[in-house]
Amino acid sequence: MKLEINEFGTASKRFLLNHELRGATMRGTENWNGKRATAYGELDDVEAMKQYAATVKDHTLANLDHYLALLADNIEQRGGHVHFAQDAQAAREAVLAVARAAGARRVVKSKSMLSEEIELNGALEQAGLNVVETDLGEYILQMEGEHPSHIVGPAMHKPKDEVLRLFHRLHEMPLDASVDQLAAKAREVIRDEYLTADIGISGTNFAVAETGSVVTVENEGNARLTTSVPRVHIALMGMEKVIPRIEDLGVFLKLLPRAATGQRSTSFVSIITGPKRAEEPEGPEEFHLVIVDNGRTGVLADPELRSTLRCIRCGACLNVCPVYQQVGGHSYGWVYSGPIGSVLNPALLGIEEAKTLPFASSLCGACGEVCPVKIPLPQQLVALRQRAVSHGLMAVGEAAGMRGFGSLMGHPSLYRLANAAARFSPKKDGKLPRLALPMLREWQTSRNFPAPAPRSFHDLWRTGLNQEDLTRADDTKQGPNHQPPESSRETK
Repeated sequence: MKLEINEFGTASKRFLLNHELRGATMRGTENWNGKRATAYGELDDVEAMKQYAATVKDHTLANLDHYLALLADNIEQRGGHVHFAQDAQAAREAVLAVARAAGARRVVKSKSMLSEEIELNGALEQAGLNVVETDLGEYILQMEGEHPSHIVGPAMHKPKDEVLRLFHRLHEMPLDASVDQLAAKAREVIRDEYLTADIGISGTNFAVAETGSVVTVENEGNARLTTSVPRVHIALMGMEKVIPRIEDLGVFLKLLPRAATGQRSTSFVSIITGPKRAEEPEGPEEFHLVIVDNGRTGVLADPELRSTLRCIRCGACLNVCPVYQQVGGHSYGWVYSGPIGSVLNPALLGIEEAKTLPFASSLCGACGEVCPVKIPLPQQLVALRQRAVSHGLMAVGEAAGMRGFGSLMGHPSLYRLANAAARFSPKKDGKLPRLALPMLREWQTSRNFPAPAPRSFHDLWRTGLNQEDLTRADDTKQGPNHQPPESSRETK
């Protein structure tokens, strides 16, 4: 699914009109924000840990060829297989080749944003394989034919009533079922899938080069079953997910769950090092790791955007983003949403494909502050906006408006003239009339410009305050309905 021109604007309007989805998204993000603050408060020096994690990622990215080769060597020495895929098509073909060699018919999957990125499910189904998502949120979306709306909580935007209706339709669950009953039904339905699946496909949260291990973190136990019950396990990994040493893993395992869901630790942390050994009672007979580029090499070569590859997919920047909270994940048009999507999607797809996303931000800076690996998202959004302008991708009306604004602000006499005209123009309820400004058309559908003060700051600076100014300021401070005390009125 690639972005289309103005898709963000069109999709966000649809979401804004759906108050149920907006409410569910707001409740979910605010809940995680509160828990994150509490969980971070338990650590002695969060900023030092963030800096350590960022330094580890930067060192790895600077030596990525070395650590990927070391990871591949150690996996193969332990009986695993490594496949490098330059793009999405090559990644899909690598997975299908393993499936064909195994004679597979049934596949179970745990949550993987990379599998969404390479559009894996469609390719597997087209090849005749039965694919079942085992993460509860992903299972709900698969049944609804939707893509994830959030990196961590894929179905977070779904109100409970909508999920109840889905389970009533699919599994004849009562419409007043509790959340626990819904989860129990999903376990009952999905549990048999593990036992009959030929292949389990998982994502990779981290890969440790020195041990040849892949690491998954989760809360439901579905990833552990996906990676251990079927005969073949295929792990998908973006090439940036590797870290050098097992001792580096600890700080990431402290930061990721706290940033994502406000937990000290997820319920399950699995460190998988190749297929099972002869003495081990469980585990896959075959282990395959598919390492995917799909545009990441280009990002790695871009000094302004390289740090985007530090991302550990915690979703914290989505949770604090006032734009994401209002428009949801589907408005962003591709796999990744929120501030990280507004940078990563243009970085991977090209600014021409995702030209509107860098502007889907208020530049409040909250995303940069909350990031556990210190990605400078606000600065990257500004850089991508500049690229959109330099490529001529900005809307004609908006570009002309910004040039006019720049000219106005660059000529003091013109600015003062415009200010005077605004002060003396007709007003209604203290507001200016709506102006025919193309770049502000959407903004003005629900608000008006407030009227300027009767005297400009320049006038006040030059002549000082008079009694009228002081009286007006006092009235403003007291509020429009302020009445003087009874004794004061009597004196008058």
